[in-house]
Amino acid sequence: MPHMLILGLGYTTSRLATRLRADGWHITGVRRTADAEALAFDDEGAVRAAMARASHILSSVPPQGDADPVLARYGPDIALAPAIWTGYLSSTGVYGDAAGAWVDESSPVGFGRRAARTRADADWGALRPDMRRFRLPGIYGPGRSAFDRVREGRAHRIDLPDQVFSRAHVDDIVAGVIASIHAGPPGIYNLSDDLPCAQNWLIEAACELLGQPVPPLLTLEEAQLSPTAQSFYAENRRVANGRAKRLLGWSPRYPTYREGLAACL
Repeated sequence: MPHMLILGLGYTTSRLATRLRADGWHITGVRRTADAEALAFDDEGAVRAAMARASHILSSVPPQGDADPVLARYGPDIALAPAIWTGYLSSTGVYGDAAGAWVDESSPVGFGRRAARTRADADWGALRPDMRRFRLPGIYGPGRSAFDRVREGRAHRIDLPDQVFSRAHVDDIVAGVIASIHAGPPGIYNLSDDLPCAQNWLIEAACELLGQPVPPLLTLEEAQLSPTAQSFYAENRRVANGRAKRLLGWSPRYPTYREGLAACL
């Protein structure tokens, strides 16, 4: 029975775990605190024992401050683990602002606001020769989509007509990770949909599907967004997914936000 150890059992990786269990896999999850589904991150004995048994190891834990907590605590153990496949869920934020241009896995990194994520991405890549790094854009899916923001009155339309983002449905990310288990070499893979576009398009589509009026068009100052939300608009890029398609035999089931939102609804 294949056995995957997932460090950071969150939104995306929980859906991955469900999919793999349905295919007969054994899953060991790790979270900050122990629960019915996961070991505690600080339970070093249990986590290291799981690493020694796992055939596959995946981390989805983002940096905290300037450091990657998984690498800081368990990096040497993962480097020596007998697993046949290892992976890390990174971010397309490592590419920084491309002024709306396309970026792919060969594009330069380290020019954005996420210096710690860029360092973690590089450190995971150097950890093992079998490492797969999945650079992920904005993730949406059931319970985490434009519908939720519209329903809760948190949706904004920002007057930045040239601002473009890439995104991916959570189940397409799950499918991409699974595809890499069965095909393709180690390395970096962007898992994004086929239609980078303005965030306003999603809000407008969600309002139409819900039968609700669209929110007014605001400037960034008028929207009074949190610093984190404002930083989202500081970068502008289109993320290419051709490498994953060519080498993994993967393609998004939801190639645009239209199919993805319909599935969420």
